[in-house]
Amino acid sequence: MATLSHEPLDAAAATAALQRRDCGAVLTFLGTTRDHHDGRHVTRLSYEAYEPMALRELEALERESCERFEIEACTVAHRLGEVPPAEPSVVVVVASHHRGPAFDACRWVMDELKKRVPIWKKETYAEGGEEWVSGTKLEG
Repeated sequence: MATLSHEPLDAAAATAALQRRDCGAVLTFLGTTRDHHDGRHVTRLSYEAYEPMALRELEALERESCERFEIEACTVAHRLGEVPPAEPSVVVVVASHHRGPAFDACRWVMDELKKRVPIWKKETYAEGGEEWVSGTKLEG
């Protein structure tokens, strides 16, 4: 079940929720914030979203990943608001019978999330100023 949260994300709980007796692979990806970008020191990072649409798109990614890859389950959680460096801003968990499809699905979900989901990242820099960071551009 996709979630948007203004509180810290609980990756362990998300992982535990997808563990299944029939799945030999439970893959957890943490996208964590970092203290630098393009050679600049980032002192603050925050996320904003058009929440109703973002949640619908995250749920669509979960469904599509199960249809597209040989996986049994997928869940995505994204944090909103200020996220300190080294804390997760996104958690993707995929459960599959085997590791290959789990890795493929997880990467696809993250790539599609950056293209499709209306969540925006704003960085504040040590040398002054702030900037909205561009996501991945859609092709075509």
